[in-house]
Amino acid sequence: MSIAEDDLAHWRTWIGREEVRHEVLDPQALRRFAAAIGESLDVEAHQPSLAHWAFFLPIAAADQIGPDGHPKRGGFMPPISLPRRMFAAGRMEFGAALTLGQPATRRSTIRDLQYKSGRSGDLILLQVEHTIEQAGQIRVTERQTIVYRDAGAATPAVVPTDVPPAAEDAIWNPTSVDLFRFSAVTFNSHRIHYDLPYAQGEEGYPGLVVHGPFTATRLFAHACRHGPRPHAYAFRAVAPMFCGAPIILREAAPGQLAAIRADGADAMLAGVEY
Repeated sequence: MSIAEDDLAHWRTWIGREEVRHEVLDPQALRRFAAAIGESLDVEAHQPSLAHWAFFLPIAAADQIGPDGHPKRGGFMPPISLPRRMFAAGRMEFGAALTLGQPATRRSTIRDLQYKSGRSGDLILLQVEHTIEQAGQIRVTERQTIVYRDAGAATPAVVPTDVPPAAEDAIWNPTSVDLFRFSAVTFNSHRIHYDLPYAQGEEGYPGLVVHGPFTATRLFAHACRHGPRPHAYAFRAVAPMFCGAPIILREAAPGQLAAIRADGADAMLAGVEY
């Protein structure tokens, strides 16, 4: 363990910390989100997949952005010193649909912080819970797992293999423009999604990285094609995906989904409950 016990104990003092934000849910913001994920722009009639991600976006002043494009450490989130950060997993439950044009409140709470040792070295797993409330009713509850890790070795390129799609699969080919637009509508300035020299030279990726939340949104939409809207959804990132290679979106079993890379590896696993 290369993390000092005192640092770990200090970071754990963030457990229980809360942040409360208020926002009027702007239909135009949701329309831009729908456009970025490829869904209907008539958001008043049909809200897009994981619509709550269009709101309560992270806001940091220009002088509070770190060299990787993320906000600097500290504030509501603990000042964890490990250099790499990723949104690794989430579970959400849905009540009534969001009411556009009306005020909403999001309450965020640091629920847990754990140290683990993985193949890439030290890991910190941070659990953050968000609830979105309107008119005295909880509309969305989400538990996010944020992983911090060492820089580790460079990530090898994905070598395509012959992965035949099934009849019900969808083939997704995210482009650099798609990644930029998703970064824009979620106010995510992490450079691995749009700055190729940085992604390759600084973080050791073979190409631009497809956002985990972008993939999670597409998998959720795939689950909704032929059935009712789920009341719960969970996803877990397993391996990185890169721009320029097709991704298979598959329902492997009822309610069980996977995003499959061009080399046949499962890159994200997800599940829905109706």
